[in-house]
Amino acid sequence: MKLYDATSAPNPRRVRIFIAEKGIDVVLEQVNMFAGEHKTPEFLGKNPSGKIPVLELDNGTCIAESVAICRYLEAVHPEPNLMGATAEELGLIEAAGRQLEFELLGPIGAAWRNGPVVAGLLPDLEQIPAAKLQGEAAARVFYRRLNDLLSRDEFLAADRFTIVDITALCVIDFATNLVELRPDDDLSSLWRWHAAVTARPSASA
Repeated sequence: MKLYDATSAPNPRRVRIFIAEKGIDVVLEQVNMFAGEHKTPEFLGKNPSGKIPVLELDNGTCIAESVAICRYLEAVHPEPNLMGATAEELGLIEAAGRQLEFELLGPIGAAWRNGPVVAGLLPDLEQIPAAKLQGEAAARVFYRRLNDLLSRDEFLAADRFTIVDITALCVIDFATNLVELRPDDDLSSLWRWHAAVTARPSASA
């Protein structure tokens, strides 16, 4: 299998961590998004959306979208379980993951698209300052929500490390490093969790 990857983006990192947790052997091929390699006819033949990551199977089938890729990998490599071992876990993990994507990654994405890094990379892109402020505010509200949850629980969606913890780690690190949206220092439970999941060998994948 081959994973079309971009090291600076949060979604490919989600898949790399998932792969590392599973111990799966996958070839990584870097796609230079700044050079537009994800918009070439060849790549669009693999994923018409022109987004990274994409998993190409040995038979040539291409699977796009990070969670879809993880679902495939979980099906063919079920252990260690990262997406739910029971019907209840499946529901709780899916719900937590969707909330993270819509209520944290979405606002952070809005702050990113309308922030200084993208302005420097794409000077012709019209930015919306109000969208940046709204995204930042929503992200900070969600950080506190995560902190409250982690003051009671060790992990985000089950009694063990799951794909939800992977998603949250990648989103928070992206926000911290590239969006100037680092969680506040007083969120001690969030930072306790962050230190623990960052210490996992897979986090450096």
